Amino acid sequence: MKRHALLLSVASFALLAAPAMAQTATPEQKAEAADPNAPIEAQAPVAQEQATASAAGRSPGTQATENLDNNVDPRDIVVTGYRASLGSAQAIKRNSDAILDAIVAQDIGKLPDNTAAESLARVTGVQVSRFSDEVTQVLVRGLPDVATTFNGRDIFTAENRRAALQDFPAGALAGLEVYKSGTADLLEPGLAGLINVRSRRPFDFEKGFTIAGGIRGTYNDQSKKFDPLGNLLISQRADTAIGEIGWLVNAAYTQAQYRNAVRWADGFVTTPSANSTVSPSSVGRTWAIPAAVGVYNDSGKRWRPAVNANVQWRPAHNLEIYYDFLYQSYRGETANDWMRVPLVDGSPSFSNVVLRDGEARQVESLTKTGGVRPETYRSTNKGYTDTYQVAVGGKWDLGPAHFSTDLAYTTSQYGTNEWSFDTAFAGAPQADVRFFVDGGSSFSLPGFDASNPANYIWRGYFESIYRVQGKGWQWRGDLDFDTNLSLVPKLQIGVRWTDRDASLERGNRYAYTEWLGIPLNQTPTGTLALTQNAFRGNQGFTSWLMPSREGIAGNASQLRQFSIDALQRIIAGNPTDQGYRDALNRWQSPQVQFDPLQEFYATEQTYAFYGQAKYEFDIGAVRVDGLVGTRVVNTVGRYSGLSSVTFNGVTRAEPRSTKANYVDVLPNFSLRVRPNDKLQVRFGFTITRTKPEFSQLNPAIFISQNTATPVPDQLPDTRFGPGLQGRPDAFGNGGNPDLQPLTSKNYDATIEYYFSPTASITAAAFYRDLKGFISTYVNRTIDPVYGLLEINRPENAGRGKIKGFELGAQTFFDFLPGLWSGFGVQANTTYLIGEQQYPANVFASAGGTTEPPFVNIPGLSRWTYNVALFYEKGDVSTRLSLNNRDAYLNSNFVNAQGVYNGEGVEQIQRLDFSFNYNIMKEVTVTFDVANLLAQPFNNYAQYGDGLRYPRDIRDEGRYYGVGLRFRF
Repeated sequence: MKRHALLLSVASFALLAAPAMAQTATPEQKAEAADPNAPIEAQAPVAQEQATASAAGRSPGTQATENLDNNVDPRDIVVTGYRASLGSAQAIKRNSDAILDAIVAQDIGKLPDNTAAESLARVTGVQVSRFSDEVTQVLVRGLPDVATTFNGRDIFTAENRRAALQDFPAGALAGLEVYKSGTADLLEPGLAGLINVRSRRPFDFEKGFTIAGGIRGTYNDQSKKFDPLGNLLISQRADTAIGEIGWLVNAAYTQAQYRNAVRWADGFVTTPSANSTVSPSSVGRTWAIPAAVGVYNDSGKRWRPAVNANVQWRPAHNLEIYYDFLYQSYRGETANDWMRVPLVDGSPSFSNVVLRDGEARQVESLTKTGGVRPETYRSTNKGYTDTYQVAVGGKWDLGPAHFSTDLAYTTSQYGTNEWSFDTAFAGAPQADVRFFVDGGSSFSLPGFDASNPANYIWRGYFESIYRVQGKGWQWRGDLDFDTNLSLVPKLQIGVRWTDRDASLERGNRYAYTEWLGIPLNQTPTGTLALTQNAFRGNQGFTSWLMPSREGIAGNASQLRQFSIDALQRIIAGNPTDQGYRDALNRWQSPQVQFDPLQEFYATEQTYAFYGQAKYEFDIGAVRVDGLVGTRVVNTVGRYSGLSSVTFNGVTRAEPRSTKANYVDVLPNFSLRVRPNDKLQVRFGFTITRTKPEFSQLNPAIFISQNTATPVPDQLPDTRFGPGLQGRPDAFGNGGNPDLQPLTSKNYDATIEYYFSPTASITAAAFYRDLKGFISTYVNRTIDPVYGLLEINRPENAGRGKIKGFELGAQTFFDFLPGLWSGFGVQANTTYLIGEQQYPANVFASAGGTTEPPFVNIPGLSRWTYNVALFYEKGDVSTRLSLNNRDAYLNSNFVNAQGVYNGEGVEQIQRLDFSFNYNIMKEVTVTFDVANLLAQPFNNYAQYGDGLRYPRDIRDEGRYYGVGLRFRF
């Protein structure tokens, strides 16, 4: 009797990061798993076969290297639960010729993850960064340069070279593979490796009709909002007169309304000016404080509809033709509130100054009086992403030869419109500031009535438009040939061609109106209200008056006319000010116009060829196998932009274009030794490279005269040398067409021991020899035309290295009696050390006269670990998981003495819980909590040898979810 398998859900799948093993299910095991009353623990061996079969063809390098018993079709058997998921992931990793970790959606809704990016945080060697209550960056072994593929083909978002993994709803996934070492048949991995996102196809299911889905709701304890999530899969597979045909349609929807509360201090730390009074006088004047403190509330609503569809046709047993369609999107509406309280501007008075115990150069608390007034804004934003990918392909088996081909077209666009409303306080209230309160700054404004409109004036209105787009064709052809030779059983060759375009267009306009002193309640923005307080404590001043989001974005036309009228009044009072006239001219059109000076275009073609041989032999009872191959890639590109120089109110523009044509030779070698069927040891060597982002290659540079009012008693900038001090004459920014691809020589070794279908211990050691890591740096130089020029642009660093190890283990306690046998545990940890040589030209501008020092690589945490406790027995399954990421640096600016000046992030931990109960075989109810600890994000600014102030403390949301899943 065949049963339909539930393989999709609105809630997140049981995406379990696990090492893998290759164990073929015996006919007896398959028969036991097929029994309608089979226990959960009987399903893991069959799950391994099912996962391996599903991954083959859509995840290069994951096909099994051992023969599988095909007497029973594993797709005819329902396999569910954590045990099945762990076994499935083990099968993929154990059988892979590459070093990888797998996440398998074998069952439905076992984790409270909404996106692929969230699930990756649980994988050994993966680190993630979060913003706006979601994962926005994925790093593998400390590096962010990860290539992304969808069913084995390149996928990207807008102008980027890789996809935004948070745009993949978990309900659309069959699995994820994280490749840590490449093989020649893979798309060129980035420095960090490659992440393949795999969807389902109709031939993954048994013949007949399948429908599955679910609905889930979440509640955010900071935004106080409820959000729906859902998905539905429909698939059919049948024999017809023209062969076997299957079709599948899957739709998913996720939504989140969030509000993060941030109390922050400026990263620029300085001493009081000579005109400021300080009391008590006994504290002296050698101490330094952040230039400002403030509040930032990051809030909004985002939703992501997604659809993937597939048709498979098998007209003959050895021929398959398929069609893939993917649509993924993002929609977002934000209203971000920002407030800044200057502490040193305008020479204020400081009283009640208390120095830190044992450190006379830092302040614990003080009272600021006078100086410059606080300022605020509410930035409202509406953004979108639309990504489409269509592909056709086929597989043809001709005896020992296996041919496959795939042709795909991808187009992706991201756009955003912003309407920002700026205000200022009518005066400068007293500010009581404490700089070290539970890891961050905190301030209050005693005596200030935040609800009185008379205490605010209109400061300005800003509009912007931003559009980036990417599109491209790609084709590949691959031939695998079974040689029937014992030493070299398989040869692989293939070709790949791509044609990519990327573009950027943007424009903005601003009406600065503070000079008029217009009261806040006289602006055409409707009702005013205090901003929402989303802090969990420790912040005194939390809310101020602002129009609603609809009062700003919904009244954009009225605010445009109001801005025009205000600028005309200002010009009447300042008839010779050309800056205000230029600003007024930009407001003459109803919509913001694209600025030609900010456009960027790129075209790039690649031509790749690879050859690879699989070898295997025995040394006594020890089995040895591996791969030897090379991938050669020719890149031809053209990158264009428009440079501009603005001096004395006059702008000169000059088109700039650069070309690139280079060849990368990327060899790979792997060796696997298997003394027995439970133990294997791997060694690998690869060379990988990552191209700079298209925007980083923009040849345009923008230089503008410094027209700001000179600041008296300006202090030295410790970032630069003695000959580069003082007020810059001009500022510059732009891309860098001279950037070189990042290259890395990679050495890997693993040892893996599998002692049951769901239990294993694994260890890995790795070393990366890097060259050319790209970061953005601020540099100063004396230009013969523009004088002291301060420029911000990306630069290649010198050589670098990353080394570390990974440990992982998992097991279920089947040896315990009764209900205790349902417990299981999974744990992994990663240790990393990484450093890179500082760019020589940037170090020279900082006053360095020696060889640039080696500094820590930004974004790299020394320790990362995950621990998960499972319970699965009968109709109940639960999971409690802890994720830890240690401290890391955001940047690595050093001065001539080698002292670090920059920002870092403190340790962060997250605890998630999920509970599932099968009320009947076809229906499951779920409950989950994400971010149980609600530990705030905490970073700091270091400004001297051993001296630092807290930078941001961000309170993030805790999510509660309930759901219902079905499968028929």
